[in-house]
Amino acid sequence: MTNNEIADHFSLLSKLMDIHGENSFKSKSYSIAAFNIERLPGEVADMDDAQLFSQKGIGESTGKKIREIQDTGRLGLLDNIIASTPPGILDLLQIKGMGPKKIAQVWKEMGIESVGELEYACNENRLAALKGFGAKSQESILQNIQYFQQNLGFHLWASVEETATHFVTQLRKNFNDARVDLTGPVRRHLETLEYIDIITDADKMTLIAWLQHIPGIEITDTGWLTIHIPEQPKLKIHLTSREHYYQNLFNTTGSAEFLEAFNARYSIPATLNSEEEIFSVNNLQYIGPERRELPGILEFAAADEVKEVIQLSDIRAIIHSHSKWSDGQDTIEAMARAAIDKGYEYLVLSDHSQAAYYADGLKPEQIAAQHIEIDALNEKLKPFKIFKSIEADILGDGSLDYSPQVLETFDLVIASVHSNLKMSQEKAMSRVMAAIRNPFTTILGHPTGRLLLSRAGYPLDHKAVIDACAEYNVVIEINAHPRRLDLDWRWIAYAVEKGVLLSIDPDAHSVNGYKDVYYGVIAAQKGGLTAKQNLSSFTLAEFEAFLEKYRQRRCS
Repeated sequence: MTNNEIADHFSLLSKLMDIHGENSFKSKSYSIAAFNIERLPGEVADMDDAQLFSQKGIGESTGKKIREIQDTGRLGLLDNIIASTPPGILDLLQIKGMGPKKIAQVWKEMGIESVGELEYACNENRLAALKGFGAKSQESILQNIQYFQQNLGFHLWASVEETATHFVTQLRKNFNDARVDLTGPVRRHLETLEYIDIITDADKMTLIAWLQHIPGIEITDTGWLTIHIPEQPKLKIHLTSREHYYQNLFNTTGSAEFLEAFNARYSIPATLNSEEEIFSVNNLQYIGPERRELPGILEFAAADEVKEVIQLSDIRAIIHSHSKWSDGQDTIEAMARAAIDKGYEYLVLSDHSQAAYYADGLKPEQIAAQHIEIDALNEKLKPFKIFKSIEADILGDGSLDYSPQVLETFDLVIASVHSNLKMSQEKAMSRVMAAIRNPFTTILGHPTGRLLLSRAGYPLDHKAVIDACAEYNVVIEINAHPRRLDLDWRWIAYAVEKGVLLSIDPDAHSVNGYKDVYYGVIAAQKGGLTAKQNLSSFTLAEFEAFLEKYRQRRCS
């Protein structure tokens, strides 16, 4: 190993000791050792023990640890502390502006253990209120997170959509005689992906020549072109002839499971004028790209039972939103007026409950004051209506975060897990099922607590949860935040089969958060959700009728 590689071990050990709050003198000594190793006059590999141990700032103790790293490639002390550190903490060290003390603070005070969780906290304006941070440092950290994520292998579909569309537009502009389309996972709107896949019948050599004008670009030709552009997601360009364009568009779009099932029963014509012809000649209803994931969709297409999926224009309300009363950035009136401007009929305000202390959750006396404000705004803004809700924490025993007397004051309750997320399936099921059985639970919020690319979420028996929601008439949220998209689209069909209503909700912490409804709709389309099966597509009158039935059931 080089001196710099050895020094990195000592430097990481020092930082992790600071994060864990260990002896600051020892921690600093390892940091100094790293500094001294980097500045040695020669490589330690070329020194015998006598030479190494006599170097300034090294000594026998540090020298033996250096030899341990050289001999084994590891440092026992470092291995031990890594074993007791959540893996995501190591990633946090890669975020500029997040030193050991700040990492320790967000970990111990907010439970943040990954880059994704840190990003989510920034987007919800939680970091700004933490001592030692502030709005400017929060924004800076958010920018640094985005840079970090651009260099990881996988990306959220939401984060690459604009880049993908822009690149296709540029190719079409510069190769106006060629066909160019998105394909693969990005065309299917898969929630996370490694590459932006593009298909074109442009001439390969002309295309490569054009691509080479992009600064820093790296092009690998392995039958397709793999494109690396600094600070951009990787691209994969599939090259095809004009004659076989639509065949290859189809074959590069669908998932492996979908294509295997299709090819086992159907065939692709040798000559095509459109992709739609592939379906028509096989007597299949057209299946949009976003639905070409699971083989089962072919059965519906054969029976002409692929229903028209929900559209963004079908969303009539903002359900699940936060205001300045808890951790939101805008006032209730600002949230309401923004909803009116966007054509929504009503707003469900659901600030955090008291257990969410990190989000300034509401105490019972604050709830009463908030409801007075909502009543006044409803008079002022009619016929638009603001509904009184709360995102009530599901506590460790499955109970909700207020007494029945307080819960009774809300029009509806969104029940969500926010704390102690590291649970066995048995514990998670016990907790969530108890909340579903609670007569005050109207909507089960972000059911698994997952954060895409950073947190898998607690394990649930999805079928049992959906069955229970059907039995107790609980709506399941499709949290539209692009890092959540929870309920996962793969369970939408089962929920619909069981008669469970779903609700596409932005979980908005500002008026800007309303845009996330778009991502929720995209995910819902993949699962085949229709507007009729989505609560946030209800008109105001339909929503009020729904709440009246909910109240009657609760009181019966």
